[in-house]
Amino acid sequence: MAHDHHGHDHAHHHHGPPADGNFSQAFKWGIVLNLVFVAGEVAGGLWANSAALLSDAGHNLSDVLSLALAWAASLLATRRPTERYTYGYKGATIQAALLNAALLYLALGFILWETIDHLRHPAPVNGPVVMMLAGLGILVNGFTAWLFRRGQKGDVNVRGAYLHMLTDMLVSVGVVVGGALVYFTGWQWLDPAISFIILAVVGVSSWGLLRETVQLSLQAAPESIDVAEVRRFLLSRPGVTQVHDLHIWPLSTRDTALTAHLVRPGSENGNLFLRDLQHDLQHEFNISHSTVQLEDALPLMGAHGCCDEQVA
Repeated sequence: MAHDHHGHDHAHHHHGPPADGNFSQAFKWGIVLNLVFVAGEVAGGLWANSAALLSDAGHNLSDVLSLALAWAASLLATRRPTERYTYGYKGATIQAALLNAALLYLALGFILWETIDHLRHPAPVNGPVVMMLAGLGILVNGFTAWLFRRGQKGDVNVRGAYLHMLTDMLVSVGVVVGGALVYFTGWQWLDPAISFIILAVVGVSSWGLLRETVQLSLQAAPESIDVAEVRRFLLSRPGVTQVHDLHIWPLSTRDTALTAHLVRPGSENGNLFLRDLQHDLQHEFNISHSTVQLEDALPLMGAHGCCDEQVA
C-alpha cells in the first residue's frame, strides 16, 4: 500500500530572508540611494569627461533595475497559491534573478562599446570630480551592501543584490585610485583603462550568479544540496531498501521541493516515519516541501534507470 506525504510546514524555515519587513526596507533604501547616486555620477561623468564614471553609473543603473525586479519578485512570491498556480508565484524570484543576470551582461556590452570609443578618442578628465563622486559611491554602495548582508547566504536574489553592491563599492575604490593617478600623472589613457578593469571585475564576479540562475531556471537541484547525500540519507532511514524517482528542484530562490519513492517492505508506522522524515529533510537539507511515497515492493519491471539505488 502506498502512502503519499506532502510537506508544507514552513514553521522552521528561517534560513532565508523574509520577502518583506526589513528586506523590503533594504530594497527601498537601496533603490532610492542608488538612483540619486546614478544621477550624480552621470552628471559628474559628463562634466569630467570620465569613461570610468560613466561606466560605473551604467552598472549602478543596472543595479537599480535589479533591485526593483528582485523586490517585485519577492513580494509576488508571498501571494497565496491559486487553483491554477498551485505552488503560488514563488518561481517569479528565479525568473527575476535570471533576467537580472541577462540585463547585467547586456549593460556590460554597452559600456564596453562606450569605453572603447573613449580609448580611441581620449579627452581631458577632471580628476577631483571623479575622485569625489567615486568616494561617494564607496559610501552609498557600502551602506546598501550592508543592508543585505544578513540574507545573502539564503537567497540568490538577496545575494545578487549584496554582491553587486559590494562589487560596486570595491570598484569605486578603484575609480578613486584611478582619478588620483590621472590627476597627478596626466595620463588620460588611465581612465578608460580603469573602465576596462571595472568591466572585467563585474563580469567575472557576476558569472557565478548567472550560472546559478540558469541552473535554477532549468529546475536543477540547488548548488547547496548534494543530491547523492540526500539519496544516501533516504536509504539510511529505518526499513528503506531502495530509493527511486528521486527529484529535487527549486520552487523559488529560497524554497526547495523533493519527491521520491521509497521501497520499505511492511511500511509499519508509516505516518510517524513520514513525519520524522519531513522534519529531518527540512533541518538537514533545508528542503521545505517534500512528497514521499512508500512502497512495499518495487513497481512492475522496476526499471527507473540510473537514479535507482538500493541498500547493499
